[in-house]
Amino acid sequence: MVKADFARIASDVKLGKDVKIYAFVNLYGCEIGDESKIGTFVEIQKGAKIGSRVKVSSHTFICEGVTIEDEVFIGHGVMFINDKYPRATTGSGSLQSEADWVCSPTLVKKRASIGSNATILCGVTIGEGALVGAGSVVTRDVPVGAVVAGNPARSVSKDKK
Repeated sequence: MVKADFARIASDVKLGKDVKIYAFVNLYGCEIGDESKIGTFVEIQKGAKIGSRVKVSSHTFICEGVTIEDEVFIGHGVMFINDKYPRATTGSGSLQSEADWVCSPTLVKKRASIGSNATILCGVTIGEGALVGAGSVVTRDVPVGAVVAGNPARSVSKDKK
């Protein structure tokens, strides 16, 4: 494992063998599988699970409730969401606590690829080998092997040459 300067890796992080971690990351309460690479300016929160041989590119946010299986590619600036109804405060105006919201899990299956600047809403599954185009907003499940793009992300045809 490469521990870069200026990386914050909490003692409760479970790291597999030969994980590469670059500078300016924030990891706490998560699991990262063998031979994965975590790029610069990445945050991975508690309860997130990253498989083996996963590449997480820079400026990505992986929140609680996200599971990423083996051999997945996550492009630059990908954002995962885990709350369907985000609010800062309760109905009475006090700051929300963990008891005031529901974490909706998201699953990215083996060998899927997510393009740069995609946003993945919570409660979805991205199927094995699927490709999410750059800048897409995924609002529903992506089938196995599908290619999706746009806002909201929809199935697109593969180029026929």
